[in-house]
Amino acid sequence: MNIQEQIKKYIASQPEQKRIDMQALHHIITKIKPACKLWFLDGKNSENKTVTNPNIGYGSHTIEYADGKNREFYQIGISANTTGISVYILGIEDKKYLAQAYGKKIGKASVTGYCIKFKTLKDINIDILEAAIRYGFEAS
Repeated sequence: MNIQEQIKKYIASQPEQKRIDMQALHHIITKIKPACKLWFLDGKNSENKTVTNPNIGYGSHTIEYADGKNREFYQIGISANTTGISVYILGIEDKKYLAQAYGKKIGKASVTGYCIKFKTLKDINIDILEAAIRYGFEAS
């Protein structure tokens, strides 16, 4: 199964409202950056044990890890969680930036250093979320 099929299967496996929101987010992100690299992480470690929620990733940047090695990883990610959806915006140096720039304007969402978490898209200002995603692609 290729990455696009894995993404489609993952989104299709979600409950109806979450599935609709995930499909909309996938469309928004691929519209912002149409030719970006797609990722699908199933949330399992090397022993096939589930350690995190599956993630869909978009774009690519290099991260320097504690061991001094550089590894490629996605810039923007989305994941369904028990209470809603998380949008990850990685590669931003200033961990206060997302909350300061978008937190008050985005609506009913929790905004941390790299994550915007909300229950449904109707709870948030999608234009503000799009602006944060665009910033994430440009910043890293």
